[in-house]
Amino acid sequence: MSEKIKFAVVGSGHIGKRHATMVQRHPDGELVAMVDNNPAREEDADAFGVPFFSSMEEYVANGPKADVICVCTPNGFHADQAMLALESGCHVVCEKPMALTKADCERIIYKSLQTSKLVFCVMQNRYSPPSLWLKEMIMENRLGQIFMVQINCYWNRDERYYKAGNWKGNQALDGGTLFTQFSHFIDIMYWLFGDIKNISGRFMDFNHQDLTDFEDSGLIHFDFMNGGAGTLNYSTSVWDTNLESSMTIIGEKGSIKVGGQYMNEVEYCHVQDYVMPQLPPSSPANDYGHYKGSAANHHFIFENVIDTLKGKTFATTNALEGLKVVEIIERIYELKK
Repeated sequence: MSEKIKFAVVGSGHIGKRHATMVQRHPDGELVAMVDNNPAREEDADAFGVPFFSSMEEYVANGPKADVICVCTPNGFHADQAMLALESGCHVVCEKPMALTKADCERIIYKSLQTSKLVFCVMQNRYSPPSLWLKEMIMENRLGQIFMVQINCYWNRDERYYKAGNWKGNQALDGGTLFTQFSHFIDIMYWLFGDIKNISGRFMDFNHQDLTDFEDSGLIHFDFMNGGAGTLNYSTSVWDTNLESSMTIIGEKGSIKVGGQYMNEVEYCHVQDYVMPQLPPSSPANDYGHYKGSAANHHFIFENVIDTLKGKTFATTNALEGLKVVEIIERIYELKK
């Protein structure tokens, strides 16, 4: 492909506008449409200088053709909208999570193979310098045998986030704390260490009974199929502001802790015959006003999408990896039944 890659964005909220901005900033990207079921969002499409459509069906039937459709809607809509995008002959960029069930992920993958179209899953934390460095350390076997991995995710999500009438906190549209808040960190865990087994856990709802349909905290234990044991401790009950997202790794030849609020800082590195290099600075967190999310690395996503479609590289996070993250979360949540 020598011409520009054309994108349509479905869902014009904060993340959808970020997708649109990243497309327009890329010299080989072209934004052709924005889609949202809220008529007030037509102003956003006007600001980007593209036509607005009130549904995906309307866009597919009457809109300018795109090469890629970005799915930036509430989680519960991802599967059906990704399927519609593939059936219309477009590649898909899907915000996390890829879907809310493994079965829906499998439907998407089957359709992508049937239509020979790619599905890119947005897992932008992989681009953070500490994550890239961790991947290099594991790939080079610097730590030797992995003994233990501890992941701590302690964030604030209160009534300022879970507003009445919003999709956030609704079981069918949100899916739960691990899907919406912490799937990025489960993705990093899977990316580094592979799949898990022997899962056990406890779930608590400390202060979200009137805000969400699901738990706000959990203590999860498991073994890695490749060896070693792991824990995932998470909560959105932290008062006022996010506390930390961290990963501590204990290995045969050393120990590492990557922490900070968004796994954006190397806090400890003591590894046999190894000197810690100076890493590039991490991108700032996505800023939503009174709360913040994971790293603002979406520009890397669109560089990867465009370069992949032009035959220069391959997808950083493919659909199978997107499925595995959903499957792991699904297996964890099965413990609640």
